[in-house]
Amino acid sequence: MNALCRFCLQAFTASLLVCGNACAQGLEITGPRVRDYANGVLAMMAYSAVPDLASSSLSIRNAATGDPGVSMSQLGGGFTVSKSVPLYLEGAIAYSRYDPTFIATDGTESRQVPTRWNSITGTGGIGWDFRITPELAFRPIFDFSLGKVASDLQVAKVYLEHVTDRQIDFLDRGTLNAYGLGGAVMLDWEHYREDHEVDVELRYTNILLRSFGNTTAAVEGSASARTANVWARWRAPTGFVALDRPVRYVLEFSHSHYLGSQADILGFNRLTTLGVGMELDTSAHDIFVTRARAVIRYVFGNNVSGFSLGLAVSF
Repeated sequence: MNALCRFCLQAFTASLLVCGNACAQGLEITGPRVRDYANGVLAMMAYSAVPDLASSSLSIRNAATGDPGVSMSQLGGGFTVSKSVPLYLEGAIAYSRYDPTFIATDGTESRQVPTRWNSITGTGGIGWDFRITPELAFRPIFDFSLGKVASDLQVAKVYLEHVTDRQIDFLDRGTLNAYGLGGAVMLDWEHYREDHEVDVELRYTNILLRSFGNTTAAVEGSASARTANVWARWRAPTGFVALDRPVRYVLEFSHSHYLGSQADILGFNRLTTLGVGMELDTSAHDIFVTRARAVIRYVFGNNVSGFSLGLAVSF
């Protein structure tokens, strides 16, 4: 996804520098307070902590270099055990890589130091379906998250050690660990007929993220991952048959509004996706997967737009 405004990346970069003022032989790492940096990192992690189609695949490029300034990928899903046992389970795992920079200065000369941050976040949820009608369910969910951010700063570390001739602890062993507790409420409508199938979900999620067990005691922070979103899918037969079952076309829509700490940190506070694709029904054959889908999506929001390809399977 391409950012249309340069300040998006600049604001993002400023929020991700998890290092304070570290002086060594006259060299200083400049920037905001350590707590501001840690809160910024957790605010970025908030995108990954919430199961969300709209932000499940993001790649925003640095206008100056053409390289991705941030990229995110998320794999997840959820299901209800059965009508008789309406236990709902969900899970998602997300990987993020982002490229902040910080400034090293000795008071007279300044130089940008490139860095890399890698993040992995896992979220699990347990809920229960309360049937309002045979097709409509109210679903409260308890969610929990665990994440880790690790620095990949070998280039920066070599430069700083060459200038200062001493180790900087955070660059040498810098990590940030975080856990999240919260929940979600959802309305799920499933309208299935012979000639079409409709799924609609309305969801509000609120997860509070906090850092813990970090290698640098000063790097502590918190962030709220609050997202409201609507998701809808229409499936209907195309008239073609494959694997002894009808081939379906798929139309998708989703809209997410970011209300927590992640709002505007990348220059936008909402994302909308429009998707079209195809679905193969493999249930006539004795294999583990019952359906496979490929959907091309157009994603847009304030200051951003782009395309993505989604692959999914049902069991």
